[in-house]
Amino acid sequence: MKKLKIVMLLFPDLTILDFVGPYDVFIKTPCFEVYTVSLNGGEIIAEGGLAVKAGYSFQNCPSADILFVPGGIGITSFLTDKVYIDFLQKQGKHAKYITSVCTGALLLAAAGLLTGYRATTHWRSLELLRMLNIDAVDERVVVDRNRITGGGVTAGIDFGLVLAALICGEESANVIQLLLEYNPQPPFNSGSPASAEQSTLVKALEITQPLFERRREIIDRMIL
Repeated sequence: MKKLKIVMLLFPDLTILDFVGPYDVFIKTPCFEVYTVSLNGGEIIAEGGLAVKAGYSFQNCPSADILFVPGGIGITSFLTDKVYIDFLQKQGKHAKYITSVCTGALLLAAAGLLTGYRATTHWRSLELLRMLNIDAVDERVVVDRNRITGGGVTAGIDFGLVLAALICGEESANVIQLLLEYNPQPPFNSGSPASAEQSTLVKALEITQPLFERRREIIDRMIL
């Protein structure tokens, strides 16, 4: 089987688990070749200060069979950045699959790459995704034709396994899940607004409100 080229976008202030979860699945999947790309290539600094090195720049990146966008604080300023939007549109034009995890879906939507598709994102950003006229649904992983999107942060591993199964077969995905020992047993039942205690939800809403408002203001201007 010919290997499919996965182009994984890196940018300053990305959420590292949005990237690393799928990356660990992809590099173990025999039918994928992984390419990391940032604006100028080389090092970017993720949320919290961790340095990550991209192998390619926007100028020399190969054409993607699978385009992948993670989320993070950093996507906020790129929602209206012509260079990033143009890159995604160029890559998306010929990609067989267009994918994201977490708030990467907002950037895909801003580039017009989710229009007419169902998609998901981090629970806090579902309203923002709907503002961009996307059929946003609260699900862990959403597959709509060749658009595959994962929910917030930890959903990246689920997303990666779904994509691996879709392209390489369920047997391959099952082996990868076992190699990763992906056997979630969370110590608390607060991983979703539906299950979290009200006090926990209120605190999470308070923490995320400034970023939510900033993004909403940007999207309000975009859709005027």
